[in-house]
This record gives sequence, C-alpha cells and structure tokens, in this order.
Amino acid sequence: MAEPSDTMSHDGIIDSSQQLLTDEKWQAIIHNDASYDNQFFYAVKTTSIFCRPSCKSRPPNKQNVRIFQNAQQALKANFRPCKRCKPTGQRLPDSEWVAQITNVIDNHFSEQMTLETLAEMCHGSPYHLHRTFKRIKGITPGDYVQQLRMDKAKKLLAETDKTVTDIAFAVGMSSTSYFVTLFRKATGQTPTEYRQRRQTGIDQGGISR
Repeated sequence: MAEPSDTMSHDGIIDSSQQLLTDEKWQAIIHNDASYDNQFFYAVKTTSIFCRPSCKSRPPNKQNVRIFQNAQQALKANFRPCKRCKPTGQRLPDSEWVAQITNVIDNHFSEQMTLETLAEMCHGSPYHLHRTFKRIKGITPGDYVQQLRMDKAKKLLAETDKTVTDIAFAVGMSSTSYFVTLFRKATGQTPTEYRQRRQTGIDQGGISR
C-alpha cells in the first residue's frame, strides 16, 4: 500500500514525489507564507509553472494545484520554475520564460485573454512580458494569439461542418464580423471562401493551402 503522501498520477502510476494538498499548505499558498518556503513547492497544472509558497503571484485555482517536496521533483514532472519567486534559486532565462508564456497561450488561446491576464498567469509585468516576448519571438503576444486563432480556424473550416459563428467562438472571438475581417486580412479570403476552395481542391484531388 502506498504511503498517505503518495498520489495517483493521471496514467494510474503512483507518484511518490507529489504530496497531498492539505488545508495547511493551501493556507500557506493563498497567504504567501514565507515560513513554508523550502518545506514544499506548488505547481499549477494550467500554466505548467511551479512556485514557492511565498510567491506573490495571483492565487491559483485549488483544483489545479500539485504539491512537491522539492524543486527537483517539480522539474522532473515537467513543470517550469516561476520567474518571479525563483524556486530553483536561479534566475529564469528569458528564453525559458517566453517558452512558458507560449505554452500558456497555446493552451488558453480560445479564452478571452488580455495582456494583463497573461502577465498574471506567467508571473511578470505586462510591459516586461510584452517586450521580452517580442524580442525572443519576433512578434507581440497579441500577434501570436491571432496567428494561433487563424490557424485553428483554418483547421476547423477544412475539417468540420461548424458554422463560421461557431468557429469564431471556438477560437476565442465573440464577434463573428470581426473574426471574418481578421480572417480575410490573414488569408485574403473570407472563411466561407476558404472552406469552399479547400473543399473544391480536395474534391478535384488537388492540394490546397
């Protein structure tokens, strides 16, 4: 039988590195209690970032929290160290922080996300995040989000029968007309024209883009 501190991972394997989220640990997290630093570390599944209990970042949703005894175990579980609280004791390179930001956008692009919200999730200031992301990636976070949304929209137009309105909502855009405008700007075609040409190209055995 596993020890009480062991938990079951998503694939059914006992993970001895992960500890239970007790009420005491949760209180330490939401109150940024520095007296618990180095006693445990917490990770957030939706951002793939782990922190010290004293981290001043926005409190996570309780159901998304995982607890680890040390930083090495969190790293082994594929979580990345927080730029703000430096749980490994080392400064996070900008390239790794941008990788964190990119991962968060990739997983949340269909949600309504402002630069301020993204900065909160990635534990930095909006200005510094915008500047660093653009320097590393060559485009702004907003441009990256739009590219991702258009790519997802193309896939949905080509592979599903969803309406244009449904696709707009699926990629995080509440205005269908604005979605159509952005799509035309990005592709030179309306969503309907893109779908028709795509289907025509496939029917004729051609390769469409």
